Amino acid sequence: MGMYKVVIIATALAVVAACSRATEPTPAAANALDAVIAADAAVEKIAGGYKFLEGPLWRPSSGTLWFSDLVGNVVYEWSTDGKTREILNPGGYDGKDAPPGAYIGPNGMVMGPDGAVLLTQHGNRRIARVTPDGQVNTLVDRFEGKRLNSPNDLVYTPDGALYFTDPPFGLPKANDDPGKEQPFNGVYRLSGGTLQVVVRDIALPNGIAFSPDYKTLYVANSEANRRLWMRYDVNADGSVSNGRVFADATSSKDEGVPDGLKVDSTGNVYAAGPGGVWVFSAAGTLLGTIKTPETPSNCAWGDDGRTLYITAVTGLYKVRTKIPGMKAVYN
Repeated sequence: MGMYKVVIIATALAVVAACSRATEPTPAAANALDAVIAADAAVEKIAGGYKFLEGPLWRPSSGTLWFSDLVGNVVYEWSTDGKTREILNPGGYDGKDAPPGAYIGPNGMVMGPDGAVLLTQHGNRRIARVTPDGQVNTLVDRFEGKRLNSPNDLVYTPDGALYFTDPPFGLPKANDDPGKEQPFNGVYRLSGGTLQVVVRDIALPNGIAFSPDYKTLYVANSEANRRLWMRYDVNADGSVSNGRVFADATSSKDEGVPDGLKVDSTGNVYAAGPGGVWVFSAAGTLLGTIKTPETPSNCAWGDDGRTLYITAVTGLYKVRTKIPGMKAVYN
């Protein structure tokens, strides 16, 4: 497809006025974002025409980007020559009875230790392993004998533990769905074959990420009336504690809720939210917002580590950053 650029005016890349009203943390100076993204950087559209994009994952071995169409129920691959192809169809739900527009498809992805891609599947209510030869099997789909809601996003820690969020978005009636078996929407830790709940106090947990030292866990809450990013201390045994608000976008006048998020190598947090990707320092200071033509859902670094890929409803975008992204545990 043809490509075009959404040019952002130098100091407007931080969108200082919008950021000031959109979050409770005190915004940084107008040029604060220039330290992480060049003032003349452009957000470039590289693919479009989808239903609801999510879960970008850069694959260094092939130099390609995988991404999910959550409504279209397909996992795609984008290559640097601008071509896309289907990787998995159906990607997140193998049934035939989903209502139109339902969030039943694939979502977040992460590379596993054996070269497989771990894929959250809303409709199938599980985390699946997609092996290098294309085989798909279940990694986890139950907690204490009851089906998970609809696993959404996931991340590894260096000790091989997998953390993931489990909101009810993939269920036709969400929290009110008669098929919902878990009495809460949790954040889980899977390690050594044991699944445990580490967070129960977030109403709608969504995006998840760690700080570079893995001592802080960030989780997005996607409630429309409580648009928050939370942070937790990570204990030596992998449990988390001391949950508190990292940032609050509830008062934003832009559409969208806190969604997927990633962290760069110095600890800055890049969080898809109302109106764009919000960029915070590790201390929670708002550096600015990368404004996108559509409401973003997630982001991930690729290429040489300094290209931020952004999924945003119908389109896939990218922008160059000065600071490389935090390296994944497995590549």
